[in-house]
Amino acid sequence: MTTFNLPDLGEGLAEAEIVRWHVSVGDRVKVDQPMVAIETAKAVVEVPSPYSGVIKALHGKPGDVIATGSPLVEFELDAPESAPRAPEPKAPDPRKADDSGTVVGSMPTSDEELIETAVAGGQAPQPQQRVRAAPAVRALAKRLGVDLTRIRGSGRGGLITVDDVMNASGPTGMHAAAAATALRESVPAARPGVTPAPVSGEAEKLRGLRRAMAQSMSLARDNVASCTLFDDADLHRWRPGQDITARLLRAIAAGCRAEPGLNAWYDGNEQTRRLMPRIDVGIAVDTPEGLLVPVVRDVGSRSAAELRAEVDRLKRGARERSLAPEELRDFTFMLSNFGMIAGRYATPVVVPPAVAILGAGRLSHDVVAVMGGIEAHLRMPLSLTFDHRCITGGEAARFLAAVIRDLEQDD
Repeated sequence: MTTFNLPDLGEGLAEAEIVRWHVSVGDRVKVDQPMVAIETAKAVVEVPSPYSGVIKALHGKPGDVIATGSPLVEFELDAPESAPRAPEPKAPDPRKADDSGTVVGSMPTSDEELIETAVAGGQAPQPQQRVRAAPAVRALAKRLGVDLTRIRGSGRGGLITVDDVMNASGPTGMHAAAAATALRESVPAARPGVTPAPVSGEAEKLRGLRRAMAQSMSLARDNVASCTLFDDADLHRWRPGQDITARLLRAIAAGCRAEPGLNAWYDGNEQTRRLMPRIDVGIAVDTPEGLLVPVVRDVGSRSAAELRAEVDRLKRGARERSLAPEELRDFTFMLSNFGMIAGRYATPVVVPPAVAILGAGRLSHDVVAVMGGIEAHLRMPLSLTFDHRCITGGEAARFLAAVIRDLEQDD
């Protein structure tokens, strides 16, 4: 028998939760047939079969949390020619796969690298070019119709990665939409209006998004030297109908232009800082299942209308759990607009490798002193938390000052 282990789902997570099985013991399956729906911290995805054969054992039931690399399914394989080609022998130097990323609806089948051969010119005696790619990448390439033999791999030793396939297949927006459609067809949408189950008073393990939040907050607590600045932006000059979120995103871009060091990644182990050329802002979205952080890409080059459309799309996708994993990672700055619910000031938590997060509190009319008297002005409380290991207090203050200047403009 052959055992298939739960692969790295492309998000660097140590575990995932079984949502539902599509197969049972004794079923005959074919390569790429959906076997199981798995929930990670960011998405619900379908894992296809890497083999053709008969299911002999399933490890785990719905609700179980399975560690990456643990046994998931045992197969009795069909004839050898129906199984994936075995990798060429390698020196005994264990290493992780360079990339096992995934798209919602098309999951990695293993973290084992597969190597094919492609014959140039169609004549067998000629030298052969090796195609090196993990099964996750092969499955994605098949889904998108990409010929792996025409791709130059950017991974270690020429390994073809998910990004290589996506870049070779055209605009990524189409793929994200197709992935979201595949997910909606297989996973019921979240229902935020449903009344929660009665409180039992019994201890329960954190799962899904809440488990991921606990892990990321613990990581932040142990690895970030947090410091928070507080101030207020006077919105008295705003015209009616201003889009608060779009204005905040524009102001963050202005702050990052004034102090690029806050739009960066920091590696505490290596003590290296990487300033990012593009501003990708992760926006915290509150859902019934827990916190998700979809990413608005390149906020510095988008109009207010474009930003609003993208924020609406991401929030909707977050609540439906239909966003592709790549839409939930690699932010360079973070925004928490908690004032839409309640609260004026906070100490938002920076999630590594990002180095800063801006919190926007509840707008209120405050009494302010003006020449000759007092007036009531609409003001926005702001809370900027930054990683003091790599950002000075002066840099943070100048960033916040630039944000306030932009917000206080009348357009």
